[in-house]
Amino acid sequence: MYHHIKKLMYTVRVDEPDPRFGNMLLEQFGGANGELAAAMQYSVQGLNCEDAARKDLLMDIGTEELSHLEIVGTLARMHLKPMKFGREHAEADPLIAIAGGGGVNLFNSMGNAWTADYLKITGELDVDLRSNIAAEARAKIVYERLINFCNDVGTKDALQFLMTREITHMKAFTLALESLERPRFSIGRLAPSAKLVDQFFNDSTGTGDHGEADMRGPWNEGNGWEFVEAPAFQTMNGEGDSAVHAESSDTGNPEPIQDLLMQQLRDLLHAEKQLLKALPKMAKAARHETVRRFIESHLEETGAQAERLEGCFKLLGASARAKPCKGMAGLIEEGEEVMMEGKNKDNASADLSLIGAAQRVEHYEIAGYTTAKNLAQQIGKPEIVQLLTKSLGEEENADQLLDQAARSLMSVAKMPGAIK
Repeated sequence: MYHHIKKLMYTVRVDEPDPRFGNMLLEQFGGANGELAAAMQYSVQGLNCEDAARKDLLMDIGTEELSHLEIVGTLARMHLKPMKFGREHAEADPLIAIAGGGGVNLFNSMGNAWTADYLKITGELDVDLRSNIAAEARAKIVYERLINFCNDVGTKDALQFLMTREITHMKAFTLALESLERPRFSIGRLAPSAKLVDQFFNDSTGTGDHGEADMRGPWNEGNGWEFVEAPAFQTMNGEGDSAVHAESSDTGNPEPIQDLLMQQLRDLLHAEKQLLKALPKMAKAARHETVRRFIESHLEETGAQAERLEGCFKLLGASARAKPCKGMAGLIEEGEEVMMEGKNKDNASADLSLIGAAQRVEHYEIAGYTTAKNLAQQIGKPEIVQLLTKSLGEEENADQLLDQAARSLMSVAKMPGAIK
């Protein structure tokens, strides 16, 4: 919820309007490092953020950036105002004077329109925080340069305020990043290749007439670094790429991994067959039509998933023999207990418990299909990967739909006079 208060965060004063400087100010209004870009970047990151504390940080600073946009826009408008009346001033920027009437618009100082391409949003909190620190640093430098090109005292005061707040935001984002307590170079979930990650390639070489001297520092020596001299030259000289720790995806002997894949497929096949018997009971136990329809729909998907698993065995030249899946047996047993206990609960509570049991099943299957898909990928079985990916996508979608159904039921359960 936003509410506009008719007062600037920092009161601005312009004693001597300068249309050319007003044009420069537009860089911080509609430019790549400007206040609108910052406001949108942090606010959208905040909307995506599942971390309540850091979501609050992002929304606080995103909202403040909107206040900064108002300050910059007011400053720019005051400096551009002479364009409304004087030909000489209008010639400073005909686009602003003629198309915009001497006012501000979402353009940068070169007349290029603002674009969402300016925003850096990945959905990974630590990566986004790093982008925000860099964005604040760039904005600080832009404000510093604007101050250096400004002669109006009131304008310089306002720009000093805005420049200072960029450092404040850098501090907040940096501390938020540090509070995650993640290793400095831990990005995402997949680990980098061992050894290769610590190799520095000296790919810019030559001295004297052939170029500048190679330099060494903490970025390429000490601290576990391995300095690799000109990998390209090694290849040209027939030395090959033995110095580079690049690991091949070739598994050598694929039999052990194929055996593991076979075990996973047999486990999954038995799991799906157990579900084909259990899901009709769950559908019957569901109280709400939406939940019942979903379970019935997933029953059809489960049948197709079992058929895909049988297809995987054919591709491997093996019989579709299931291996008793104790994990799924335990989950189904828990589900039966949930259904029994649900007989004494109100409709919303009974179905919420049922959904919880169903989601445990989905998570178990997601783990199984992910493992099997990765194993098939490792031994170069694209047809099997395709079949497993299809089933994995259905399981992930089922989990999301169950989550949506649960949220809907929770809302109903909270409503006064809700139907029980």
